[in-house]
Order: sequence, then C-alpha cells, then structure tokens
Amino acid sequence: MKRLISVFIIAMLILTVAACGGDDASEAGAAAQPAEGANNNVVGRNVSILTPYLSSVTTNQMVLTMRAGMEAEGMVVTVVDTDGDFAQLASRIEDTVTAGADAIVIVSVDPGQIATALQTAFDNDIPVFGCDSGFIEGMQINATSDNYAMGALIARYLFEDLMGGEGTVIALTHRPHPGVLRRCEAFDNLLEEFPGITLITEQHVDVPGPIENSRQIMENLILSNSEPGSITAVWAAWDEPAIGATQALEAANRTEVVVTGVDGNSQAIEMIEAGGPLRATVSQNFDGMAAIVIEEMIRLFEGGTIERGDRYAPATLITG
Repeated sequence: MKRLISVFIIAMLILTVAACGGDDASEAGAAAQPAEGANNNVVGRNVSILTPYLSSVTTNQMVLTMRAGMEAEGMVVTVVDTDGDFAQLASRIEDTVTAGADAIVIVSVDPGQIATALQTAFDNDIPVFGCDSGFIEGMQINATSDNYAMGALIARYLFEDLMGGEGTVIALTHRPHPGVLRRCEAFDNLLEEFPGITLITEQHVDVPGPIENSRQIMENLILSNSEPGSITAVWAAWDEPAIGATQALEAANRTEVVVTGVDGNSQAIEMIEAGGPLRATVSQNFDGMAAIVIEEMIRLFEGGTIERGDRYAPATLITG
C-alpha cells in the first residue's frame, strides 16, 4: 500500500539540514525521529545517496528532500558528493557496498558511466535507485522527468514563439548527464524541422561551476558575434547555463538575444519575471522525483514488488 509522506515533517527537516550547511556532505545525517507509526521494516535501514553534482541547485534540492523524507521514516542516511569526479564516485559506491548499505540512490548520474561499480551492488543484492539519472538493467527504478519531451517542449517554444522560425541559436549543453543528453537529442531533431534557424555553435558547460563557466563562454561568443542581431537566441539545456548566459548578455547590453532553460530554478524564474533575456524554462518536479524514490524504496523494504524502469514526474512550461 502506497505510503503518504508528511509534507510538513519533510519541509521542516529540509530547513534543518540546509541551516546546518553542506560542508559535511559525506557524513551520515543527524538522527531524526521517525514519523509516528513508522514501519519497523523501514526504521534503521541504512541508505547512501551519492552524486557528483551536489553543488547544483536542483541536485541539492533533490538530495535534501530525499534525505529529509527518508529520515522522517526512520532511515539512517549518508550523503556522498564527489564534486564532479566519476572515478571517485565509483570508488565510493564500492565502499558503500562493502559497508553493507541497505539501499543506494544515485542522483543526476548516467549509470552507464559507473556500471562496473553498480554491478558490485547488484551482485551483493543491494537495491539501487536513481533520481534524475538514467536506468540500466539491475537497478530498481529511476525517478525523473521525460527529458526528451521537455527538450522538445522548450525548443519548439523557442523556435516558434520566440524566434518565429528564423535566426541563429547557440546551444549550451552537458551531454554526459543522461537527462541533458535526452534534451539535446530533442533539440537536435527539432532543429532539423526549422531550416530558417542556424546553429552557431554548441558549447559544453563544465560542472561544477556552470553559471560562471557559461557566463565566460557567452562573453567570448559575444565578442566573436559582436554585431547586434548576429545572435538571435541561446538554448540552454538547464537553467544554470541560461542564468550565466543571461548575465553576460545583460552586461554587454545585448538584451535583444532571447534565452531559454530547463529546470524551474528559482533564480531563473525570478529573471524571467524581471523581463530580461531569459524568457522561458520548463519547471521539473524535483520534490516529486524524490517522493517517488522514497515511496518505491519503502515498498521494497516492506516486501512489495517494484515494476522496474523509469518513473516520470510531470513538468510545466514557465514563460514571462
């Protein structure tokens, strides 16, 4: 039977964790009182949440939401951040397996890049869940958005509504991320439908530091496309590059260029509402993704059966 997680308890725990800061991300979470009537099959379960991207606003949001929700159910949660280092991520997964975790969650990770490490978990019967990641055989579920649909939604809005089917576009991407890759594939396919739109360049954005990196990339592209009107739009595969590009455009007084993103980052939404170059984003339901992982994990701990594969949380187009 699907369990309902107390929104109030989760919100309060998120605030508590956030107030403590993120410097000790690899330490086990502080002990939390399980919710009243917590299931003995769940209380005391050791869960490790691992990601290379905790510095990302949205990844951090998902991790905090899951940690708080799991602790509210009486689980003992450890968060590991490897700061963009996938070799270290694989090593820490193997450490987690050796320590005998009851479950592993990977956040914002292409599991194919760490398949060997994950296989050690599968071989030791440790269930692996994904949140905003990809799915490979052996995992339980991956809670995410339909990234291809989101990429197509924001690209079509940009090409049709904002560009009128004509002009030039710059793409800011990070294809190693499985969700971003699917958005980029949608962008690539949709671009073929608009012969009046020319791709100037696709630029890879480094993570950590996507806002600063994309701002520097955009500053260089502005210099090499200095004539007003030479750049019509910027398609950013997520909001942080959209924010960085917008900052560079505003500083150069190139506000005729329109920018779009994906995620529903609060800073991006504020910039859209302010009426600058950033004109639209697609808001993902990150809390919904975290809730899916928690609910399915509880189902497994209670002895239930999980239908393996991707689970989608709905997304919404946000415009100015």
